[in-house]
Amino acid sequence: MEIKQLYTKCLSEAAYFVASNGEAAVIDPLRDVDEYLQMAEEMGVKIKYIFETHFHADFVSGHLELAKKTGAPIVYGPDTQARYKVHVARDGEEFAIGNIKITAVHTPGHTLESTCYVLSDENGAPHCIFTGDTLFVGDVGRPDLFSGNMSKEELAGMMYDTLQNKIKPLEDHIVVYPAHGPGSACGKSLGAETFSTIGTQKATNYALKDMSKEEFIKTVTAGLSTPPAYFPINARINKEGYDSLDDVMGTGMQALTVTDFKEKVKEGALILDTRASTVFTNGFVPGSVSVGLDGRFAEWAGQILPYNQSIVLVTEDGKEKESIVRLARVGIDNVQGYLQGGYDAWQQADEPIDLIIDIEADELAMDMPHDDLLEVIDVRKPGEFEAGHVQGAINVPLDTMADPANIAMIDDERNLYIHCAGGYRSVIAASLLKREGYHNLRNVLGGYAKIKGEKGIKIAHPDKAKA
Repeated sequence: MEIKQLYTKCLSEAAYFVASNGEAAVIDPLRDVDEYLQMAEEMGVKIKYIFETHFHADFVSGHLELAKKTGAPIVYGPDTQARYKVHVARDGEEFAIGNIKITAVHTPGHTLESTCYVLSDENGAPHCIFTGDTLFVGDVGRPDLFSGNMSKEELAGMMYDTLQNKIKPLEDHIVVYPAHGPGSACGKSLGAETFSTIGTQKATNYALKDMSKEEFIKTVTAGLSTPPAYFPINARINKEGYDSLDDVMGTGMQALTVTDFKEKVKEGALILDTRASTVFTNGFVPGSVSVGLDGRFAEWAGQILPYNQSIVLVTEDGKEKESIVRLARVGIDNVQGYLQGGYDAWQQADEPIDLIIDIEADELAMDMPHDDLLEVIDVRKPGEFEAGHVQGAINVPLDTMADPANIAMIDDERNLYIHCAGGYRSVIAASLLKREGYHNLRNVLGGYAKIKGEKGIKIAHPDKAKA
């Protein structure tokens, strides 16, 4: 028996490959399925089943791609309704894979169809459980995402019953393999590890502590941040189906000359620059939006980019395919080609360029006392801002800046100093501001991590003030 966790940091997502005696199963695959096919070939096994724990909201799953290429059935749990052929498992239904078996355990709460899968070893003893978004390390799946007409309180009540009746009775030694790790927006505050045990979670996970159903509902539904705007889009795609990734790649991998690239933009295509954020600021095609491959690319692309507009790419040489694949993971399938030769080709054609001025935190400290028009724009999340920020700064969370109406509230006559936590998000924000005609701006390198240690910059701690 072999169990491999395939973790994608960009999405904080874990897929699993399980093999035994010539057969295999894949749990919660990503859309780009070549890695699973390659593993099956190298191990000499046939993929027999594709298990889905639920309709994912934060990424487009590879279930349809993998089923098409292997012939393996797609297995979902009870109450699943999809627009393509699936095997809807019964609660307790068993699936043989070589000398082991996987048992479907219906665990509604995150979504109605949420289902965990218990793997029993060659001796028939439960070894691990693939919990999807039902149970994370230190957390549980939030009950306010793609859940039909049910309220978050109703789903939280179902989650309570699930944990009490399906999860807590499991033996302590059973390994917990969740679908997500730290950084995922599918829970409130996931732990640092990507796997655990039932015993450890009983001892440390707040959601498994003894409490009444009413207390649990109140605890789980409190403090939920607004889910990313692309979550319902991805959930719908996973439920209804999508185009083949091969077709998406065929369109996206078109090399465009500078002339062709300009024509696409004239026709309404958005320019996406996926080069590193530190490279982008030194020069870019005017009007470009920066979402660098060096950060949480797919997550921010899903939140910032439109799903109804064609896209053309500017990438680092050789990163065209990676850019398209990682966009497709969150359902952005509308790439119409990439600039052949990248930004260098644009420069060599003597086309106009733009740039963003980078400054160090100490320069901000020096400018603040002498510039009456200076305004600090903090694009971190509200919770980050409340925990400490530059005194007088304005909080404009990056995920709200996809809407030009929110950007319009920023005074374009001010000298804008943009920062986030470490420097990645602020470049995205600066590119959005540039695109809307703001040019009097600076990007603070190192973000708040550098700013808070700089003498001469006053830091406000509203949390402490309330205490």
